[in-house]
Amino acid sequence: MQNKSSFRRDARVVDWGGLENRCTLAGTQGSNPCLSAYDLFVSASLFLIYKMHIGLYFGSFNPIHNGHIAIAEYMYRNFHFDEIWFVVSPSSPLKKDEELLDEFKRFELVKLAIRNKNYFLASDIEFQMERPSYTYLTLREIKKRYPQSTFSLILGSDNVDNIKLWRNYEEILQNYTVYVYPRSEKMNYIDVKNIIYTNPPLLNLSSTLIREKIKNKENIYGFVSAEVAEMIINKGFYLT
Repeated sequence: MQNKSSFRRDARVVDWGGLENRCTLAGTQGSNPCLSAYDLFVSASLFLIYKMHIGLYFGSFNPIHNGHIAIAEYMYRNFHFDEIWFVVSPSSPLKKDEELLDEFKRFELVKLAIRNKNYFLASDIEFQMERPSYTYLTLREIKKRYPQSTFSLILGSDNVDNIKLWRNYEEILQNYTVYVYPRSEKMNYIDVKNIIYTNPPLLNLSSTLIREKIKNKENIYGFVSAEVAEMIINKGFYLT
């Protein structure tokens, strides 16, 4: 079985026990009734689980907020994704890390924010890779682990504006479809075959705004989920 340690899949539960009991009661062929059919069923089911179209939503999520969730919901419901994976970046080659909360704390916040949505998953795969995190290397590793699935990227328009600064960006654009969502009312369009510009509702919400509210001891409920707000407040995140 493939390595799944980097992904939260605890929400997916298959009732193998019920099927196994029915097989045991069903027939008398051989010493182990229905074993062959059961094994085939399991193998086929596992294959179908991994043969999916998955959206990779890269970001620092510093912290994750309701705008991130709204974007992921929009992509999931409008572009035939089977799942959206929130790929938490420990650092960015193009950004300073001064206000970046520890990656493991951000990862926990992401898991809290999506815990009731079994079509959303949190990935810490970049935590296990060399720093800084280069997207093309992450994509190679994900594809190696999950070769049956098809992957696309979900990026904000500000990232796409700078995509030519990314290491090996040509490899990304040649092999992956990129779904772009606007970060402001004005969006620059790049005429590249694999880039798809989308039109979700534009929310005036950012992680920077939330960090400023936390430092000013302002209410962040309504900007992030209640569970995320409570963890940030109780743990004292972003106060220093």
